[in-house]
Amino acid sequence: MPTLDVEIDLARRFGPWVAGCDEVGRGALAGPVSVGMVLLRATDAAVLDGVRDSKLVSASARAALAPVIQDWAAGWGVGHATAAEIDEFGILPATGMAGRRALIDAQDRAGASADSVLLDGNFDWLTPRDQGSLFEALEPSGESPVPPVVTRIKADLSCVSVAAASILAKVERDELLSSYHDAEPHFGWVDNKGYGTAAHRAAIAAHGPSEKHRRSWRLT
Repeated sequence: MPTLDVEIDLARRFGPWVAGCDEVGRGALAGPVSVGMVLLRATDAAVLDGVRDSKLVSASARAALAPVIQDWAAGWGVGHATAAEIDEFGILPATGMAGRRALIDAQDRAGASADSVLLDGNFDWLTPRDQGSLFEALEPSGESPVPPVVTRIKADLSCVSVAAASILAKVERDELLSSYHDAEPHFGWVDNKGYGTAAHRAAIAAHGPSEKHRRSWRLT
């Protein structure tokens, strides 16, 4: 059961405002990489029943939980980096771009700045590397510096803010991929959500990649 134990510890170490963060779509062949961000005043928050890592929750349950999470969080955001951005800059820089976009939205909704970010995994892809000119050109105008980032393996299983962020990102990205279907039904977007199923790869081989595909990737 995810708890707020880690978030409360971070609030005591860095300050009260803690953002939980998770990404979806990093391994897909098409569509954006998407990052969810949930901002809480951790010591004042309560654990939200039913929230789990998005991979452990059915699609219908995720859709029902998303508005509940949005009401529960002090602030929330979902940021995207497009297939074209992934092709141009690489998957990790693009994931960071999406995450910083999500953080801006979450802070704007909360009217507060995160004191720390809790990130699922063991690598901090959120903080820009020493590529100042690249990120200065891409980050939104007026973006605040990224606060301290703390990584935690399987945080989506143990930390409710990260699990909640994963659900928001999954729901929004799935809806976006499904919206592609009417224009390009041959790719089966509703079923594969951009991931490399056998049917999806066969469709790419038959029709060629679309602008939604990550053309720098091995697609077939």
